[in-house]
Amino acid sequence: MTPLHTTRVRRRRLGVATAAAGLLAALLTAGPAAAVPDPGDSPVRQDVTARQAADTRAAIAAGDIPDVDEVVHSDNIEHLATIPKDALKGTNSDLAFQGRYAYAGNYDGFRIFDIGDPASPRTVAQVLCPGSQNDVSVSGDLLFLSTDSSRSDDSCSSTTQPATEKSSWEGVKIFDISDKRSPRYVASVETACGSHTHTLVPERRNVYVYVSSYSPNAAFPDCQPPHDGISVIKVPRAAPERARVAAFPVLFPGDGPDGGGNPGGPANPGVAKTTGCHDITVLPAKDLAAGACMGDGILFDIRNPERPRVIDRVQDNVNFAFWHSATFNQRADKVVFTDELGGGGAATCNAEVGPDRGADGVYDIVGRGAKRKLVFRSYFKIPRHQADTENCVAHNGSLIPVPGRDIMVQAWYQGGVSVWEFTDSRRPREIAYFERGPLSADTLRGGGSWSAYYYNGHVYSNDIAKGLDVLRIDDRRTDWAKRLRMDELNVQTQPDYFRDFFPFRG
Repeated sequence: MTPLHTTRVRRRRLGVATAAAGLLAALLTAGPAAAVPDPGDSPVRQDVTARQAADTRAAIAAGDIPDVDEVVHSDNIEHLATIPKDALKGTNSDLAFQGRYAYAGNYDGFRIFDIGDPASPRTVAQVLCPGSQNDVSVSGDLLFLSTDSSRSDDSCSSTTQPATEKSSWEGVKIFDISDKRSPRYVASVETACGSHTHTLVPERRNVYVYVSSYSPNAAFPDCQPPHDGISVIKVPRAAPERARVAAFPVLFPGDGPDGGGNPGGPANPGVAKTTGCHDITVLPAKDLAAGACMGDGILFDIRNPERPRVIDRVQDNVNFAFWHSATFNQRADKVVFTDELGGGGAATCNAEVGPDRGADGVYDIVGRGAKRKLVFRSYFKIPRHQADTENCVAHNGSLIPVPGRDIMVQAWYQGGVSVWEFTDSRRPREIAYFERGPLSADTLRGGGSWSAYYYNGHVYSNDIAKGLDVLRIDDRRTDWAKRLRMDELNVQTQPDYFRDFFPFRG
C-alpha cells in the first residue's frame, strides 16, 4: 500500500471535551429533529464552548489539525485549482457533468463551468434562481433543478413564502441548456413536499425524474401526511413544457397515519422517522435503484420506471441516524449508504462520536432477482479527527471506475475529500485525501465539500463556502480510470462505466 503523507505531520490528538460529549448525547437522544438534513437557506453558524475553542486552537498549535483554511492532502493527490464563488453567494450544493462542462448547484441558482482545461476552469454562465437546495442534473439539452424551500411562485424571481399558504410552490424547474451561455427556463412541475433531491431515469423519448422529498405536515396544503413514496415526473424530450407528475409510487405501505417506514423515536431514539426519501441512486443498466430514505435503506426494481418495486428494506437503529445517499459498486453486488448524523451542521468526525456513526455503511447484495437482500458488512469513516468547530459527516460521492476494484471518492463537508476502497466489503480503507483546516477556530461555521465526484480523470468538489475545487489523484490503484472518457455524468444516475463508455473515447 502506498503510504500517505501530508504537508506536515497530523496526529489529530483532539482532547475529549465535556461539551463535545454533551453534543453527542444530544445527537443520540433528540430523535428525528436531530437529523434534519443539509444546511438551511442561511449558512450554519453556531458558538462553541470556550473549552472547545481552546482545544481547537491547541490542536492547531500542536500540528494535530491544519490551521484555519490551511490545505493538506496525501502525496497522491494534487490540488489543481479553486474557483471561488462569484455572483451566486449562497450555499454551494450538487454537481453534474456533460462533455467539457460542469454544472454546479447553489442555493441562489446554478453556475456552468467550462472544464476543458481542468486546471483552469472558466465560468460560462451564472443563473440566479433562488430555491434551496437547487440540486442539479442534466440530460441532453435539459437541465433539472430541485426546489425544496417554499416559494411565492415557480419563477426565478420568487420570494420565500410559508408552506402553510396554498399558493406556495416547491418542485422541479426545467431549463433548456442548448446555449450554455444563456440557459432558458422552459417548465416547472410542482411536487408534493417539494424536491429536496431528484434522480434522472433517462430514456430515448422521455426523461423520468424521481423526486425525493419528506417531512409532511397537516398544516401544509401541498405536503400532507402520509408522505410514504416519491413523485415520478415524466418529461417528453421534444416538449419539456408538457412535463407532469405521472405517478406517486408508495414505497413504505402501512396502516398508520405515516405509512410503514421507520417510526423513529421514541421506538428508535436518535433515528429519523421515515416520511419519504432523501436521495435515490439508479443503475439503469441493471434496472436497479437504491434509496436512502431517512430511517430506511431500500433496494428496488425499476424495470417499469413509473412503477418501481421494492425488493428489500433495511434499518440500522443502532448507528444510523439519517439515511442520506447511496452508491452501487460496478458489479451491482454492493451498495454504500451514507448516514448524515447531525444533518451536516454538526461536528461528528471526532473521538466522542466514534467510527461507526456519521459514517458509510457497506452492504453486500446477495441472492438473485426478487429474492435479493441487503446484508450489512462494515462501516467506513475518515480516520482523521476534525475539530469541534468543523461540521463533518459522510456526504455525496461517486465511484472511480477501475476494473476489479471498488473505489470511490466522497465529500465529508469540512472533513474534506476522501478516496477509499471497499473491494473487501468487510475491510474498507482510505487511500487518499484532501482537506482544509477549519473555517474558524472559535465558531462552528458551515462549510466544506458538499459533493466530490470523479469525472474524466479529475475529482471535482463543490465546497459550500469556498467554491469549486479541482483535484488530480495519481495512484496505481486508480490510474486505469484516467483512460475512460464520459459524455455525461449525473452521479445519482449511475452509469455502467465499462459498457456505456467502452471502447475508450479519446
